[in-house]
Amino acid sequence: MSDANNDDDWANDEFGAAQLGDARLTQRLIALARQLSHAPQCSFPQSLDAAELKAGYRFFDNPKVDADGVLGPHIGRTLGRMRQVPVVLAVQDTTEFTLNHLPATEGLGYGYGHDRGFMMHSMLAVTPEGLPLGVLGMKTWARACDEPGKSHSRRKRTIRNKESVKWLEGLEHLSTLKGQCPETHIVDVCDREGDIYDVFVAERPAGVDWLVRASWNRGVAHPEKYLWATIATAPVVGHTELQIPGSGRTIARTASLALRCAPVRLRPPLHRRRNGVHDIEVFVVHALETGPPKGLEPLEWMLLTSVPTHTFEDALERLAWYARRWTIEPLEWRALYCRVHSTTKPPTDPPSLSQVVQWIARLGGYLARKHDRPPGPTVIWRGFLALHEVTEMYRIFRQNE
Repeated sequence: MSDANNDDDWANDEFGAAQLGDARLTQRLIALARQLSHAPQCSFPQSLDAAELKAGYRFFDNPKVDADGVLGPHIGRTLGRMRQVPVVLAVQDTTEFTLNHLPATEGLGYGYGHDRGFMMHSMLAVTPEGLPLGVLGMKTWARACDEPGKSHSRRKRTIRNKESVKWLEGLEHLSTLKGQCPETHIVDVCDREGDIYDVFVAERPAGVDWLVRASWNRGVAHPEKYLWATIATAPVVGHTELQIPGSGRTIARTASLALRCAPVRLRPPLHRRRNGVHDIEVFVVHALETGPPKGLEPLEWMLLTSVPTHTFEDALERLAWYARRWTIEPLEWRALYCRVHSTTKPPTDPPSLSQVVQWIARLGGYLARKHDRPPGPTVIWRGFLALHEVTEMYRIFRQNE
């Protein structure tokens, strides 16, 4: 496990430059980061003693403390790490915080249905291998209850007057940050909620691209007229396999995927064409499971990207980029298991997330003794670096099997 000096250096390096208007607040931020890093999976009352918890609550209640002030120095350190790698995936996603159990809390909005809480849209930088580099941005807001008839006026409102502007603002934020890491290729990665035409046509500097999972069967400037029908006419460029873990009544399986990729010219929505919005050429990657088990829908991904994609290797890379949103590669956990247990035969079923985290920590020097604290971020970072090399060797030795 990392020693106290390493933890001190980490907390000071990450947050020492915070501009909160008072040097004492900066020191309190460093102390909180240091203390919470010992048990990042725990709540504040679990991680802090009574005096530390009281000081922590005073810190966050201080009007001088806000998200920008706390994140500012961390984002600067994240950009420094980004400058050391050729490609960075900037993953955007939205989280809904439901606080129905706190009826006296003021300033909350509404989520889906009648849940009360707030929304947070964040952006995380990771390498294509899955190594987290840090947070690049975060936006929080309380969603007001929809006014009657608001949905009917949706098409009349511009993107700037919609909640979905978060995806466009994310891309614009990356375009601004690009100047601080000019040699790094940044790819904005979004799920189906980010399938927004304004994002596709937005101006961006060279070296900033986007990758989005398609949600809409958009019109295209091709004989087939629509996106899904158009990509179905493209030839299959190759096949790949994906391990699907079991959950509930679903049995774990190995899915065989047929891959297609092609440039496609998207047409804007009809009401946008009337306003002079132009067509745009994008690259499409389509992965469809062949021969799924009886009674199960085939696995399917339709990805749109601004990154040129022409070959089977290109398509595989785009799929791997998108997969960084939600899972650890099946190959990685197998390599990790074999390394930790000194064996050449991984189990059939994947391990739990908590078990994987501990194994990664052991690669980074964590001893996992009975009375050791949970692994901190420094040792996890070292473990991920080691895991990358372990996975590459595992891939080399298994490629002919």
